[in-house]
Amino acid sequence: MLRPERMSKVSVTGADAYLDEVVETVHEMNLLHVTDYGGGWEGFEQGSPRSGAEGAAEKLVTVRSLKSILGVEDDDAGPARVLDDDELAAELEELREDVNALDDRRDDLRSRLRSIEERIEAVEPFADLGIDLDLLQGYDSVQVAVGRGDREAVERAVLDAGGLAEYEVFGDDVLAVFARPEGDDADALEDALVSAEFAGLDVPDVEGDNVSPEVYVSELEKDREEIERELDEVETEIEAHREDAAGFLLAAEETLTVDVQKAQAPLSFATTRNAFVAEGWIPTERYTEFNSAVQDAVGSHVEVEELERAAFGADGDVQVREDVPPSVEDTGPENGDDADAAGDDDGATERQRAVADGSGGSVVMRNDDPPVVQDNPGIVSPFEVLVRAVGRPNYREFDPSVILFLTFPAFFGFMIGDLGYGILYTAIGYFLYSNFDSKAFKSMGGVTIAAGIFTAIFGVFYGEFFGLHVISTYFWEGAIGLSSAPIHKGLQPADIYWAQAWLVISTIVALIHLNVGYVFGFLEELEFHGAKAAITEKGSWILGMNGLWLFVFSRLYAGKKPAFIFTVFDGSGAAPEASGEFASTAFALGFNGFSPALGVLGLGLFLLGAVLLVVGAPAEILEIFDVLVNVLSYTRIAAVLLAKAGMAFVVNLLFFGAYETPDGEFHFLLEYGPSQAPEAATIMFPGLVHGSIAAVVGGLLILVVGHLLVLALGVTSAGLQAVRLEYYEFFSKFFDGGGTEYEPFGHERRFTAEE
Repeated sequence: MLRPERMSKVSVTGADAYLDEVVETVHEMNLLHVTDYGGGWEGFEQGSPRSGAEGAAEKLVTVRSLKSILGVEDDDAGPARVLDDDELAAELEELREDVNALDDRRDDLRSRLRSIEERIEAVEPFADLGIDLDLLQGYDSVQVAVGRGDREAVERAVLDAGGLAEYEVFGDDVLAVFARPEGDDADALEDALVSAEFAGLDVPDVEGDNVSPEVYVSELEKDREEIERELDEVETEIEAHREDAAGFLLAAEETLTVDVQKAQAPLSFATTRNAFVAEGWIPTERYTEFNSAVQDAVGSHVEVEELERAAFGADGDVQVREDVPPSVEDTGPENGDDADAAGDDDGATERQRAVADGSGGSVVMRNDDPPVVQDNPGIVSPFEVLVRAVGRPNYREFDPSVILFLTFPAFFGFMIGDLGYGILYTAIGYFLYSNFDSKAFKSMGGVTIAAGIFTAIFGVFYGEFFGLHVISTYFWEGAIGLSSAPIHKGLQPADIYWAQAWLVISTIVALIHLNVGYVFGFLEELEFHGAKAAITEKGSWILGMNGLWLFVFSRLYAGKKPAFIFTVFDGSGAAPEASGEFASTAFALGFNGFSPALGVLGLGLFLLGAVLLVVGAPAEILEIFDVLVNVLSYTRIAAVLLAKAGMAFVVNLLFFGAYETPDGEFHFLLEYGPSQAPEAATIMFPGLVHGSIAAVVGGLLILVVGHLLVLALGVTSAGLQAVRLEYYEFFSKFFDGGGTEYEPFGHERRFTAEE
């Protein structure tokens, strides 16, 4: 789980005459992550596509274009079918002609429809004006302007103009201005209107008797209806073609995709005139299966070799030679297995790789990192999507998916902690998981289900259902016989010591979580760069963080520290601070601080960590107090817990009402009204449910919308805060990402069957 699936680099070498059979076999296995040949071998060059590649690629483009035009989706597929080349070519050409003709006709109708709608939009203002269109144009001695503007401003502008002898203005919002110029100035009216707020409109050309704007619009609307009818007919024909051709197009796309993949495969190979070499990565445990399949297909005409197995070593090189092919001759102890075991002082070793052509060149095409196949059980795999949001794990580093599986839902569930919300989150997650084919949606559904389950579990322990303490009342107190729920959120004044306990517990959770991250980083440094680097670069932080917090939880300088850290786990009353507001304890464990001697030891460990950090990375000493800040960052868990509890409390307070007892306990008015509350109680709010009908209706709206808001903000606050702790605090201790995705050469058939 913590390491990716182990990979082996293999080579397939053979005569060109057997290339097609090898490609066919390897493609069918869908196993080899191909390494592209980039040159560098004497006598070898990049391979060329096989015959038919260009034609298959062109047909594939046509098929995808037709799929787009017809709107074909994967769900439209029928039963799997077999397509031979002749059938595919003939049916595709016929379908292409029919669909393209329909698509061209549809585009033409849509263009005409847009043109008519634009003309209707342009003439509608003239219908409001109420003047025939032929009266607004065609004059020799009169100038006309039509547009929108302020009538008073327009009349003032025309009146003040010196070049107009007479004028008349018609309309209110849409104005028609008629004016006779004094001279031959063709722009007299236009110039006069420059100073007014006037937006001109072009008068549509009229033909025949359609001079009335209303008639003109009516005729255009008839044309629009006719075009829309024709467009509906075309859409119906296209839909019929979609239903008939969907299965064929999906099968054709899959068939051509496979053909193109096979035909273009040699582009990744190193070739000579008569031979080829292909390399790539496969899961180590499937090497024997891969070798056997190739040998069964072509026999001894092709040689399959396992060049190297990806492993972890102190030299930092992921590709560690374990099996040296027989073609490699040992040239000395430094090139063999003894050298791998011994190495030099830095753990580095020299390795002689198999040669490709006898010239001493390396047989590997490229020293590429192996692709990463995250090796997690099914219950953990949904959390891989959260890891890949940062980056796919590098082959050299630990995969933190299992840690997210253990911590993220717990963080989220603790912060929300409500059975009602937990049920809803679980239902939402199930909906995402069961109603979407996308792997990402299914993964997010799985994550949401886990978060919902933990929210419900914590909700039972808190005794809350949508913020109401009904579980506490009827289960923990009524059925079990406890005085209250086992744990409390600490929102009420009477339970403030619980809030203080959650702050302390948040720091303890932080220390555990961060120590796991630092240990991962320590092991990675130890494997790749040796003990010295591991101790100075990661061990320094481990010592610094644990030493500082050992001091914080000790009684050394206890008077300078918050009193509650010595009382929330006490219960014995032995701590001097265990009085007044600190008299109560959340968990009576008898702990009231480590001894001052351990505090001194903690300071010593902190200083030792700082010294080691200076030795390993002097510049990072400026960040030494991150060991304090990073841990305190986890107190946001307790803060969000109280914030979400407060929001749910306010929603219920507005609807049900509540009172506060003298000892600081809150109680909702669920079974009776404000007048029946205990005499010593203080009414916090009487509750809308106890008011008028209008108040009850408004209260119900507040109740539903309020809880939906809390549900949504649970994702944006608890969810994001939990993710932040994972990504920023935890991942930063060991995780870089940037791994290569495993993309094997092949295709999983869905719409076609082998002949």
